[in-house]
Amino acid sequence: MPKNHARKNDLAAIKDELGVKHACAIALLDHPDAYERETLERYLAEYIDINTYGEALAYLRQEQADPRNQIMCDKCDWTYGMICPECPGCGCYNGQCSGWRHTEFQAEMDAATGESSDYDPNACEECGAGGGGDPYGECCCYEDDDEVEAA
Repeated sequence: MPKNHARKNDLAAIKDELGVKHACAIALLDHPDAYERETLERYLAEYIDINTYGEALAYLRQEQADPRNQIMCDKCDWTYGMICPECPGCGCYNGQCSGWRHTEFQAEMDAATGESSDYDPNACEECGAGGGGDPYGECCCYEDDDEVEAA
């Protein structure tokens, strides 16, 4: 009967990398969902109070059951924990709402969509003055209107 050296090496690597016992390494290796397995490995590597496969799996199931982590919009993948109180609520309204939630989660949205948003709530929509970390930039878009009114 041939020995399965690749599996043996994979188990040894998991045990060395994560510092778990043999039974936990087997459970991780046999976990049916690859995405969940990566998450479980991250929990075991990063969280000091999670030391076994069972503890990591329990924490994952707790995170999945949390209503704040449920997706509210399939288009932008915002969760109920990210909801904006100043608009209909999701990331589809970026650039249309000056809500603080949109700027708070903008980096996550850019990573998820692969796009980069240049929206700056402090900038003039026409010329961009006052944005980009320079709150003292002066907008000159309406100077001509002021001169016409004065004449």
